[in-house]
Amino acid sequence: MRIEKRLALPVVIILLAGLGLVFPTRAQGQGSAWESSSKKGKAKGSSTVVAREIAPGPAPTAASVPLISPNEYIVGEADLLRISVWKEPELSQNVVVRPDGKISLPLMSEVKVSGLTPSQIQAMVTARLKAYIVDPQVTVTVNDVRSKNAFITGEVTRPGAYPLLMPTNVLQLIARAGGFTPFATRRGIFLLREVNGKQVRIRFPYKDVIRGQKDDQNIELRPGDTVVVP
Repeated sequence: MRIEKRLALPVVIILLAGLGLVFPTRAQGQGSAWESSSKKGKAKGSSTVVAREIAPGPAPTAASVPLISPNEYIVGEADLLRISVWKEPELSQNVVVRPDGKISLPLMSEVKVSGLTPSQIQAMVTARLKAYIVDPQVTVTVNDVRSKNAFITGEVTRPGAYPLLMPTNVLQLIARAGGFTPFATRRGIFLLREVNGKQVRIRFPYKDVIRGQKDDQNIELRPGDTVVVP
């Protein structure tokens, strides 16, 4: 019995010591795990805030993008314009620029628009409408470009008229027309241009241009030019 009592006391001490060692270790492990979780939460939260700050806005839709930039396009004869007056449906309409460069609008007889940008026409119409409407809100857009066309005919996929909304050379016009048909004669391509009232024929060396040998002969087109692909 005495031996059992003597052995029991050290065993109890060892067990208590063991428990004392285990409990702090678990508590410490739990604390570090909580801190790690907290840090992860903070990191996640901070990354979310940054994502919100740098997130791009909604992509522009077709309706929000103007058809033609008013600062670049000059209105000419035969162009189709849309004149919109806010809350005035009777004054809003589509008009075609006449050969004399003018358009007709309600409340004003004629307006000279040829040679002006849409923003300039908008300012002019707004100023004239102030005599009849309080604070008129006018918008002018070009719905159809008809005055600045170049033409391509012959052995291309889509011959016809193409508006010159930006600088365009002969090679680019051929590309816009869908390229050549299998029957095209690339050596015989030429450009027809009116110079001083006379029609001039200008040869286009297609093979040299695509090789980069005669870039100066890849002529920038003018309104009324016609590219012929035999």
